[in-house]
Amino acid sequence: MSYRLYMQPVPPFGALHGDIEGQRFNWTLIDASGVFQAGGQGDDREVVEQTLTQNDLDHVRLVGLVPGDEALFCFAEIPAKQARYVRQALPFAVEEQIAQDIDSVHLALGERSEQGFRVAAIDRQRTAIWHELFDAVQGADLDSLYPDAALLPVNECRWCICLLGEDTLVAGSRGEWFRMDTANLGIFSHTLASPDENEVVAEISVALYGSEADFETYAGVVSELQQQERLKITKEALEMTPLELLAHSHHNLLCSPINLCQGQFEAVDRSGGLWRLWRPAAVIAGIWFLLQVGVEVGLGYYHLQEARQLEQQAMSIYRGVFPNDRQATPQNVRRVLEGQLRLARQQGPQADFLSLLSQAGAEYDRLGGGQNVQFDSVNYSRQRGELVVELRADSYDRLSSLRSAIGDRGLEARIGSVVNDASGARARLTVSGGAGS
Repeated sequence: MSYRLYMQPVPPFGALHGDIEGQRFNWTLIDASGVFQAGGQGDDREVVEQTLTQNDLDHVRLVGLVPGDEALFCFAEIPAKQARYVRQALPFAVEEQIAQDIDSVHLALGERSEQGFRVAAIDRQRTAIWHELFDAVQGADLDSLYPDAALLPVNECRWCICLLGEDTLVAGSRGEWFRMDTANLGIFSHTLASPDENEVVAEISVALYGSEADFETYAGVVSELQQQERLKITKEALEMTPLELLAHSHHNLLCSPINLCQGQFEAVDRSGGLWRLWRPAAVIAGIWFLLQVGVEVGLGYYHLQEARQLEQQAMSIYRGVFPNDRQATPQNVRRVLEGQLRLARQQGPQADFLSLLSQAGAEYDRLGGGQNVQFDSVNYSRQRGELVVELRADSYDRLSSLRSAIGDRGLEARIGSVVNDASGARARLTVSGGAGS
């Protein structure tokens, strides 16, 4: 079962002055389902390590909580979307918001919001100290570092406040966090009651957590908060330790803190536990991938050979029809063939005088010659490519049959100027080389 260990240093912070071994912690251990299994207040590191050893726990995921006032929250307006470019531009985007040489500051990048990228800025040397402090815990692997106030459960409230005796943790719905003296909370309430820019609200919701003892001790501060007209205070007496509240919020995704373990402080999984767990699946996936690639390559080669054979067959047929054409290739044969057909349609059948006369005369003979159909005159227009025949027949049906027969030869035949009389029908038959002539 996967366990997660939350450790929060308590004042005085001796680790910042070189006394790492003497630093004491509030701590809590939860299992994968979020149930608290163990915990302590003001214990040294040895107590935590003994608890892990006694319960035969190894490579527990450690979440370290640094004091919220150690890290500054700010926004970075960066138009880029790719992480590499965002990180390159990050120092320049927040430099004016930080009263310290930017080269001495460790910047941790959070999620993007409407105001820009959320950023946590913390002194690089102090980050190294906190990292060393938590990384020294035996039986646990450092997974992440967060400002403690950033783990408060903001939920649907604008502000969340948790009393920790003389200290108070504050977090906002935009991602901001603070750690401050509880005595100054009343003064800070004016800031909490101020709406955001371009925001018009009748009241601002505030969730206030604390023990009954803290509510009683700091009743004046709480009363000052409640007197702010714009603040809607919801008090909730804690039945757990403040650290357990933070752990519960983090485990149930009720907050969106910025992990300080980035860049040179990025956490490394030294256990290999996840890899051992997923290694069989990874091996199977790798084998499947190689097989799939092999199959795809084989199918690709097979289809390539089939395509080449079809190209050869197509070119063989084309060469049989157009033996003198040397411009066609397998890549352009379709376009060339379409051009040949288009040209053939445009030119149509042979449309000179003799051809038109012979084909029209052939059908004239087939229909009975001078007995049923008689030619009175024949005219030919070279400019229009038309043969005009004045003819007479015993009925219009004969004329229609002649026109249809000539049309079956691929020519265009039209009958006009039809005159019906007692002896039959007279008309003008116009024959041309086809629709495209």
